[in-house]
Amino acid sequence: MKVTSFILLAIFSILTGCTKKEPTRSSGIDTIDNITYFSSTTTYYNYGFLFSGAKLVATTATPGPDITIYVNVDNVTPRLTLQTNNLNPSFFKVGDYADATTAQAAFDGLKTVSATQWQDMADPLNDNQVWIYKSGNNNYTKIRIVSTINETRQSVPYGECTFQWIYQPDGSSTFPAK
Repeated sequence: MKVTSFILLAIFSILTGCTKKEPTRSSGIDTIDNITYFSSTTTYYNYGFLFSGAKLVATTATPGPDITIYVNVDNVTPRLTLQTNNLNPSFFKVGDYADATTAQAAFDGLKTVSATQWQDMADPLNDNQVWIYKSGNNNYTKIRIVSTINETRQSVPYGECTFQWIYQPDGSSTFPAK
């Protein structure tokens, strides 16, 4: 009886001690904005998106976000840009499309990175665009701009971008099929 109890206790301990780790997603639809927060350590920060972690992360985090959104007010008409902090030209615009259906078809049809001229930022950022992002580690993400908001809220320029993305975690320049 003691042996049976011990075996059952050992099996129960093993089963309850195991946790299943869910894999990090490598695609999705997410939204970022340019809202600035203030921490208790007197630091200002925003949230951007980290493709390798598939989540929003603060600009003060390590690792920080791959992309953040910025409202450029240097022009008569403010415009949205996606920016990165990896000190490399990291964006390539595949194209601007007339509508969501055409942009989705271009996004789905994009299987290989064949960029020639990388830009420092995705500028200007508009609905129905397809971009390629190259991280500092040379991992690629294709991005379809689903929607943008570019307006003034409480006397402050506000920018928001909803995007569909597929991340290529192995560093190859070929995206997996759906």
